[in-house]
Amino acid sequence: MQRPPPSYLNLQSNLKSAPGNCRAQVSRGTDLKTKFLVRRLVIVFSALALIAIVLFANRSQIRDVFDQLAGSDYTGGGNGTAVLQIEPGDDGAIVAQELVDLGVVKTYRTTYRLIIERDVVFYPGSYNLKLQMSSSAALDAIADPSSRAANRVLIREGLRIEDVIAALAKATGISKGEFESASKDLAALGIPTTEVSAEGWLFPATYEFDQQMTANQILSKMVSRTIVELDRFGVKPSDRHDVLTLASIVEKEVRNTSDFYKASRVFTNRLETGMPLQSDATVSYGVKGSTFTTSKADRADANRYNTYKYPGLPIGPIGAPGSLAIDAAVNPADGDWFYFVTVNLATGETVFTNTYAEHQKAVRQWLAWMRENPGYD
Repeated sequence: MQRPPPSYLNLQSNLKSAPGNCRAQVSRGTDLKTKFLVRRLVIVFSALALIAIVLFANRSQIRDVFDQLAGSDYTGGGNGTAVLQIEPGDDGAIVAQELVDLGVVKTYRTTYRLIIERDVVFYPGSYNLKLQMSSSAALDAIADPSSRAANRVLIREGLRIEDVIAALAKATGISKGEFESASKDLAALGIPTTEVSAEGWLFPATYEFDQQMTANQILSKMVSRTIVELDRFGVKPSDRHDVLTLASIVEKEVRNTSDFYKASRVFTNRLETGMPLQSDATVSYGVKGSTFTTSKADRADANRYNTYKYPGLPIGPIGAPGSLAIDAAVNPADGDWFYFVTVNLATGETVFTNTYAEHQKAVRQWLAWMRENPGYD
């Protein structure tokens, strides 16, 4: 019998072993496909996650675009003018509706949603805005300090009430007459009706008054600030009159604030011993003088602010004392001084003395300076 050729035998051998080899090859192929699919899925999911993060981070801008495309929001910074008034206690819902009512923004829903997303905090006041602003632009404008519609005014320490009113009228556009009328209603301002006037109760500071405020509201705010300062220094309501009166004298009598506490001690020592205050500043106020230099006739005048003629404090403040003067009135320096005189009006140098003889010597020093520097009063 003839044997099959070798090639045939090899073929049979290969066929017998083929099933196992095929399974191995299929298994390896399946593993490669699985790994490939997993990698593709990881890449796809990573890309989707990245897109989701980007979309979430920019959701406000994306919503703005959709709102504008849908016609539920204006575009840009707007035009024209509008004034938004935010009252104490107004929340995001109230502000959003007010913006819609003014024509600043287009829809309540879009604006309120953005307020919530930004967690906006609103502060009372007036704000200069524009008409037809995008919700985003409107909220940005409200957050911008330059949008505040306020009248800024500086009230200096020591000013008399007529000068305070003149400064307020100039800054706000409200007439002097309105301020004068409001200043006479002491009860409405929160001032005890036992006071002679509102003099001394209008605290000196830099203020920003909303343009919508009335004369009464402005003066009331200044009175409230005075009460806050008095409370800060522990002044009881029953002592407010005396403290403000003494502080106003200290404010006017010496220039350098470092001397406030010594001057307060001089007046306190005189009050405690029954000695007249003999303050030229009070005399000048009583005769409506414009300088601190007083005449013999001024010092003999019968007005109740004349502390040469009448013992004790005058009947009320003679100006608007600041924080340091109030502090000095409450906390005078320790010392036995009964006299003082400013010997150099240019620098404010003041000499404090215990006896009248020492005081007279200091007065001669002042007179010599006045002769060398004519024109000062």
